[in-house]
Amino acid sequence: MASSTAPQQETAVVKSRPKFLTGKRRRKTREALLAYGLILPAFIIIFTFGLFPLAFSVYQSSLKGLNKIVGTYDGLGNYIKAIDNLAYVLGFWLAIVFIYLGIKAILGIRKTAKENSEGFWIWAIPALVTAVAMALFVRFFFTLLPEFLGIPAKVPKGQSLTREMAIQYFGEAWQLEKIQTYFWVAMLFIGIAIIILYLVIRYAARSARNGNYFAGFLQAFLLFIGAAALTWLTWTEIQRAYATALENGESLDLWAQIITISAGFFLLILSYFLWRNASDRDSTLKILLRFIAAIALAVAGWVLIAELPRIIAAGNKDWWQGLQVTVYFALFTIPMQFVLSLTLATILFQNLRGTTWFRMFFFLPYIAPLVGTAAAFRIIFSGRANALINSVIVSLGFEPLGWLNEPTGIFQMMAGSNIDLPAWISGPSLALITIILYNVWTYVGFDIVIFLAGLGSISKELYEAASIDGSGRWSQFRHITLPLLSPTIYFLMLLAVIGTFKAFNRIYVMRTGAALGTTDTASVVIFEAFNRDTRYGYASALAIMLLIIIVILTVVNNRVAEKRVFYG
Repeated sequence: MASSTAPQQETAVVKSRPKFLTGKRRRKTREALLAYGLILPAFIIIFTFGLFPLAFSVYQSSLKGLNKIVGTYDGLGNYIKAIDNLAYVLGFWLAIVFIYLGIKAILGIRKTAKENSEGFWIWAIPALVTAVAMALFVRFFFTLLPEFLGIPAKVPKGQSLTREMAIQYFGEAWQLEKIQTYFWVAMLFIGIAIIILYLVIRYAARSARNGNYFAGFLQAFLLFIGAAALTWLTWTEIQRAYATALENGESLDLWAQIITISAGFFLLILSYFLWRNASDRDSTLKILLRFIAAIALAVAGWVLIAELPRIIAAGNKDWWQGLQVTVYFALFTIPMQFVLSLTLATILFQNLRGTTWFRMFFFLPYIAPLVGTAAAFRIIFSGRANALINSVIVSLGFEPLGWLNEPTGIFQMMAGSNIDLPAWISGPSLALITIILYNVWTYVGFDIVIFLAGLGSISKELYEAASIDGSGRWSQFRHITLPLLSPTIYFLMLLAVIGTFKAFNRIYVMRTGAALGTTDTASVVIFEAFNRDTRYGYASALAIMLLIIIVILTVVNNRVAEKRVFYG
């Protein structure tokens, strides 16, 4: 009897446990909530210091005014000042990209659901309501934000802002009808989204991929809302530009430029896809025809984009020159830095005496104080005739050079004063080349350390097998080292492209007025617009355009790396 009673007591104990502590699903829910709770502080920090400043820059770029954080709404005015009518083209194409990414997200979750024979469209309903609620909340936030930032301007002259005054002014701003409307409508949609999401989770078929379906639809709908907002803004700004021109008795050819340039970009994209898929054809004739068609479309696209120089000439010359200097800086820095660092890393990877000291020696410039090393370079490469580098040049029988003070392009200097080259052919100035040398000297040690780590991960057995087969050093480097180093090269290339386009500190320290702006990259132009001219909205617009350029370059880099990076 005692043995039969024990299981009953144990069963009773199990049944008396709280219901929410049992079940596989509840355990997973608790684990998920714990995980989200642990990453919440990191998310708050990233949002506060990463995502919010980016969103605020987008908002600020739509405002104008000198020395004003809360300026007057100007739409695309700041972008038009920088790149003229190209701003309208950029607006429409960004909307197209958002739509493309949204459709791609939906097709991706559709493919996943089809492979697993699952229904997924039911998740579009809560995702749509959630996306609308998020958009309304953003609209509410950026409606309240100017009122909040404008509180110091309401303080009477001669008085300082106290806590009581701040609470009073904030309360007055909160009671504004437009703010109350946006807030309660946003809260209503958030409540509806929570209810619908709860019902779908409760009654939809259970799947480990339900969260992915909801997230995919949410991403797609947010992109569609962004595309709609961009299209509306661009269309409104075009109508306003035409109305202003009509009042002034002027004529505009905006639509002609927008359609022509957009058609050119479309033909270039179509040419890229034809070229990319040409090798998939099953006959030589079809491959040849695709190549010919791709070349013809590319030529036609460049012909249509020939309108760009005219638009560039009407934009801000400082901004376009800053972009040109940035491109020169990247094109001359990255190859030189990669070749030098890979060569030195390959040498240091050999069994040589003192390699540890050489590694530390090459890495020192990277960890050395930037201002100190930049100041040393300024002294060495000074334009004075008795500067260190000029003294060496004169001792070799050459004329001293201006170095950091020389605005003339290096190709123009090579051609001589008898030949006058166009500005875009003359190349980077000697002053910029000097800064490039400093940049390579600084970062080559970092690349060497990363390359050495990549070389260390390659199995020595591969080299031994290649040697047995009769492969030489160059053949081994080409067919073993480079393919297996491709992930490392991709990583460093990504850092180098982003770093050169964002470069500011070292350039700002080493630039001189005598260089006539030929060393001012895009980041320096943005800083001058913000710090010297106090045009906060305009500087924000330039920063957003630089971000778009970096994102495009990153995407292109990823596309190239898809087929060329080998992960073993």
